[in-house]
Amino acid sequence: MNRRSIIRLSKYKNTLQRLKAMGFVKVFSDNLADALGIRSTQVRKDFSQFKITGNKRGGYIIDELLEKILRILGKTSIQRVVLVGIGNIGRALLHYKGFENEGIEIDSAFDINPDKQTGRDDISVYPMEQLVGYIQKEKIEVAVIAVPDIAAQRVFDLLLQAGIKGVLNFAPIRLRGPEQIPVTNVNLVLEIENLFCFVNAKKEE
Repeated sequence: MNRRSIIRLSKYKNTLQRLKAMGFVKVFSDNLADALGIRSTQVRKDFSQFKITGNKRGGYIIDELLEKILRILGKTSIQRVVLVGIGNIGRALLHYKGFENEGIEIDSAFDINPDKQTGRDDISVYPMEQLVGYIQKEKIEVAVIAVPDIAAQRVFDLLLQAGIKGVLNFAPIRLRGPEQIPVTNVNLVLEIENLFCFVNAKKEE
């Protein structure tokens, strides 16, 4: 199982949910391939990897396929995460409503300043001293880091100490830790710079 196939699995889920909303009952690998811009053989290869079977001629029943994919993605129950850092990005994440639609819940937040206002009375902000104990007590497996780069590695070390299983990192540095702990890095500045690079390259062509 690799990161790319998991990402495609999430995209299959989104496509299936759209098709279901449009009234479709069945779907073929060709349909999913067209939606993702990949080959149908890749769809079947991904499904085989996750032990998802279907009928080549009859296609897949969307409800059954969705149920299997949601189970693989662990989305049959609420997915709880903790947020570390209530700066601009942290506050934006707290206000983002799209998490609820996908069954994701920011369970709690942590900041070096526990009195920092979040604008969300339903999400408690705790001091950093309580981070490790809280994660262990509540059995949280995924965390979001939204702190300045100078503090990111220290926060990551605390999360590892707490037993966290996966991290989404908004700090603009690469975190050092065990290879078995998946870390997804989101560097907004770098992504925008890359877009400008591609745009400028097109102009030069």
